[in-house]
Amino acid sequence: MPHTSKTQRGANASTFFLQNKRRETHRSQNEDQMLTRAMGGPFAEQDDPNLFQRVLNIACGSGDWIIEAALLYPHLSLVGIDNNALVINYARENAIAARVEDRTTFQVMDALRPLDFPAEHFDLINLRLGVTFIRTWEWPELLAEMVRIARPGAVIRLTEPYIIHQSKGPTDNIALKKLHTGLVHALYHSGHLFEETTNGIVAHLAPLLSRYGCKEIQTKAYALEVRAGTPEWQAYYTNATHVIRGSRPFLMKWGEITEDFDLLQQQAMDEMLKPDFHSAWNFLTVWGKIPQDTQAKRE
Repeated sequence: MPHTSKTQRGANASTFFLQNKRRETHRSQNEDQMLTRAMGGPFAEQDDPNLFQRVLNIACGSGDWIIEAALLYPHLSLVGIDNNALVINYARENAIAARVEDRTTFQVMDALRPLDFPAEHFDLINLRLGVTFIRTWEWPELLAEMVRIARPGAVIRLTEPYIIHQSKGPTDNIALKKLHTGLVHALYHSGHLFEETTNGIVAHLAPLLSRYGCKEIQTKAYALEVRAGTPEWQAYYTNATHVIRGSRPFLMKWGEITEDFDLLQQQAMDEMLKPDFHSAWNFLTVWGKIPQDTQAKRE
């Protein structure tokens, strides 16, 4: 493997780059809703979601993806797992409020350990933004577990971002670009990216699925357009400010940001508040199927 992370493969410390778990409840809910809207729904690219019966969402956060899927497809039985007990409790409360608690289950479970589910159990397994907590050497074991618990014909679905700030307006947004450059550096040297590039995770999703036996692999790119003053901008701004503040220890440790972080943070927030602010958040969904006639390859 070409990756030369400064961290050690045996490290057991929390791998999530945002360290304040209590603040994660509302931030993850906002981000979850924002992503699902940008993607056009929970299963937008799937030909016929009615074919699915049991669905697993790994790193489910506040459970909004699961709850929206339950509301749109009443026949589904959905399970969400996350290692943060606070957000799992919040997800359960959200499911009760949406009156889908009879078809949704939320469990505290670490996705980086063997998954506590029987073999050939789920019809679709969904994972979004795994780059935030999965290191490069942890993908093989997780994918092997996903394949193990997926039924023949099941879909494994991964959605990951391009780590880049793409300015589309007349302003360069220099502080935001510096923070994104620092984030790429930090994610790479902490082991979360395969290369120190903006596509250091998305370029590897299809090969990883193929390596673990998935067939009929397809991809779909999405872009969340953000313009100042729009509802999308408000959600983006709220999420970005929480991420910038929460990732400070991570960026300072790994990102080689030498200037005054407080000043850089304020400059980035000011850039997002400009009336001509226009940006895009780009990400890629990759999915493949477990073969019907053979046991998927396990390594």
